[in-house]
Amino acid sequence: MSPRPFRIDVPEAVLTDLHRRLDAARFPEPLPGAPWERGADVSYVRELCAYWRHQYDWRRHEAELNRYPQFLCEVDGVDIHFWHVRGKGPSPLPLLLTHGWPGSIYEFHHLIGPLTDPAAHGGNPEDAFDVVIPALPGYGFSGKPREPGWHASRVAAAFDRLMVEHLGYSRYGAQGGDWGGVVTTSLGVDRAEHLVGIHLNSAFAGPPPGEEQSELAREYGQKMATLMATEGGYFQVQSTKPMSLAIAQSDSPAGLAAWIVEKFQTWVDCDGELERVLSKDWLLTNLMFYWVTNSAASAANLYYETHGVRRPDESSPVRVPTAVAVLPKDAPLPPRRWLEARYDLRRYTEMARGGHFAAVDAPDLFLEDVRAFFRELR
Repeated sequence: MSPRPFRIDVPEAVLTDLHRRLDAARFPEPLPGAPWERGADVSYVRELCAYWRHQYDWRRHEAELNRYPQFLCEVDGVDIHFWHVRGKGPSPLPLLLTHGWPGSIYEFHHLIGPLTDPAAHGGNPEDAFDVVIPALPGYGFSGKPREPGWHASRVAAAFDRLMVEHLGYSRYGAQGGDWGGVVTTSLGVDRAEHLVGIHLNSAFAGPPPGEEQSELAREYGQKMATLMATEGGYFQVQSTKPMSLAIAQSDSPAGLAAWIVEKFQTWVDCDGELERVLSKDWLLTNLMFYWVTNSAASAANLYYETHGVRRPDESSPVRVPTAVAVLPKDAPLPPRRWLEARYDLRRYTEMARGGHFAAVDAPDLFLEDVRAFFRELR
C-alpha cells in the first residue's frame, strides 16, 4: 500500500483519562539509600508527574510534532508511522534514522532541520539529506504486530521495503543506536545492495576466530557481565516476561514514567542531573509516545522476540561502509579490532562526551559525525 498522510491527534478523552490517573497516583515510601540507587527516585517521579498533570501542554508539543510531514504505510501487515522530510540541497542523500528503547522518533526531532536544510543551520547545502524516521513496529504511532516473529531482522526487512518499494529510494544511508543499531546492522547484513553506508552508535561483534579465549575476550566478557548484573534488570524482564510488567505500566502513568525515566537518568551523560540535558517537557513528550498509544507491552515485546526467542547474530559480515561513534558514558562497545573484523569500518570516532542517546546527549557531535561520514560516500 502507498504511504498515507498522517497527523497526530490524540483524543481529548485520552488526555482527560491521563489526568485522572495522575491525580490518583499512589507512590511508595522511598527505600533507604541515595536517590536513584535502588531504581527510580520516588521524589523525582512524583515531581515529574505533578508537572505532567498541571503544567505540561501536550497540544503544544503535538502541534510541533505535526510541523513535519508524516505518514503511515502498511508493510508486512503492520502500519509503520514515519516522518519523511525532503532535503534542501543540490543532491540530498536518503537517510533512514532508527530509534531504540525507551526512546522514540522524538530522539531525532530536533535534528530534522539541520539534516534536511543544513544551509539554514550554518552548514553546507551539499550535506543535505532526505530523512525518513520510522517508529519501530509496536512503538508510538506505528501499528502493533499481531503475530509472533517480529524480531529485529524482520523490522530491518520492513524498513528496507519502506525505503525501496514504497518511497522509491534504490540506495540510502542508515543510522541507529540501541535497537536502531541492531536494525541498522541487520540492514548491513541482509540488504547491503541498497545501502550507501551505515552509521552506528551501538555496534555488535563477537571475538574473531581464534580470539574466543583471549585475554581481550575475557576482559570484555567481564565488563558485560558486570553491566548486566547491575543494569540488566530491564533487559531480563522484557526478554522473558514483558507482559507482567507492561500491564502495570499500561494502567499507571507514574509507573511508566518510573520505568522509562530511570533509564534516561542512568544512561544520559548528565553527571546525575538529568534535567541539565533533558527537560521535563522532553522527557514527557517521549513518554507520551508510549502512554497515548498504550504501547508499553508491544514495545517491550521486541526484546522477547529478538533476545528471548531468536538470538541476535553478532558474526555475519557487514560489507557496507560503516562508521562507529563511541560515546564515553554509554555501555562499552566491542573492541575496535572485533568491529573491524565484522564491519567494513571506515570511520571510528571517540566522542568527547555523550551517553546512550547520542542524538540528544551530544547532538552537535552526532550531527557532525553523521555529516562527515556520509560526505565521503555521496
